Amino acid sequence: MRQLPRLAAAFTLACLSFVTVVVAQQHPAMPAGATHEEHLAQMKKEAELKRHGQMAMGFDQDKATHPFTLTATGGEISVSANDTADQATRDQIRSHLREIAQAFGHGDFQKPFMTHGEVPPGVSTMQRLKATVTYRFEPTERGGVVSIDTSNADARNAIHAFLRYQITEHSTGDPVSAQK
Repeated sequence: MRQLPRLAAAFTLACLSFVTVVVAQQHPAMPAGATHEEHLAQMKKEAELKRHGQMAMGFDQDKATHPFTLTATGGEISVSANDTADQATRDQIRSHLREIAQAFGHGDFQKPFMTHGEVPPGVSTMQRLKATVTYRFEPTERGGVVSIDTSNADARNAIHAFLRYQITEHSTGDPVSAQK
C-alpha cells in the first residue's frame, strides 16, 4: 500500500511535465517590450490568420513553409510541404498556387483578402497595372512557386509592398529588400 502514494505522485509529476511541454509549445515567449495583453492579442491574430489561411488556401498552415522573396523584377511566393512524404499537402499547395497565379493575373485578390481580412498594400496598383505583370506557377518537389514579374516600376513597387505585407503578416522573417 505504501507504493500507491509514490505511484500517484510519480504519475502526477509526469502529467504536469507533459502539460508544461504542451503549453510551452502552444504559447510562444512574450516579445520584449510587449504587454501581456498585446502578446495575447498577437497570438489571437496569428491563430485567426492560420484559420483563415487554411480556408482560403486549402492546406494546413502548420504543415507548410511559406516564404516570400522580393526580386529586381517583382518577387516570388513559394510554398512547400514541411514533410517530404506529405503528398496531400503538396498537392493542395500546388492547386492553391495555380489558382493564385491565374486569379492574380485577372486582378482577383480575393484569397489574400479572405486570409487577412483586409486588402493588402499594393493590390489596387497591381490590379490597375495587371496588363504589365506576369504571374507564372511552377511546381517544386514539395509544392510550388509563383513568380511575379514586371518591367513597370510602379507595378514592381506595388508587388514589393504586397510581399512585404505578407512577410510581416505571416512572420516569415524573410528579407524585405530585393534579393535577385
